[in-house]
Amino acid sequence: MTILLSDPRVSAIPVEDEGEPLVELTAPFGPARARVRVSLAQRLLLARDRLPDGIGLRVVEGHRSIADQRAIIARYAAEVSAAHPGIDHDLAELERLTSRFVSPVAVAPHVAGAAVDLTLVDRDGRELDLGTPIDATPEQSDGACYFAARDISANARVHRALLADVLGSAGLVNYPTEWWHWSYGDRYWALTTGAPAALYGPIGAHLVAA
Repeated sequence: MTILLSDPRVSAIPVEDEGEPLVELTAPFGPARARVRVSLAQRLLLARDRLPDGIGLRVVEGHRSIADQRAIIARYAAEVSAAHPGIDHDLAELERLTSRFVSPVAVAPHVAGAAVDLTLVDRDGRELDLGTPIDATPEQSDGACYFAARDISANARVHRALLADVLGSAGLVNYPTEWWHWSYGDRYWALTTGAPAALYGPIGAHLVAA
């Protein structure tokens, strides 16, 4: 059974954040120039080096502000409410379903600078087939956004397996409801890998401005 970010086991993980700074990813990772923790950036370099010739990683998002996280939560919760009439009377279930696509702020990997949303591109910068666009919700994609979704093309399955190979070997973990979301050092990573504590928590203003 998929463990979601709203699961109490995630929030129960302690955080031992020593203030590792954010760094900006360089141009080969795409025009977004996303900012992530130093150790995550190093692992992305390792993953990129394991890719076959002619294939690259394009990172479209890294660190996300608390305000942006809250806005995404509100927007997607409204989508979930519209798709599931009556769910507003069960706030716990609404939070659970919402967390398939966007994490509660306190445990959000993006807010910690510990996660990236990414895809694969060819040598000309064209995105490869991964089954759905990045940020396709479960409702929009009929579940095809889940990493292990079966109703995707053979090429998409191969490309997802390649992501899992290179990113997993570099120490990142996937959030199973989003093929594009990979993280290192956050609470979900700690729970998944059995680490005693997360390395990163929500980022304060001093690190964002650094």
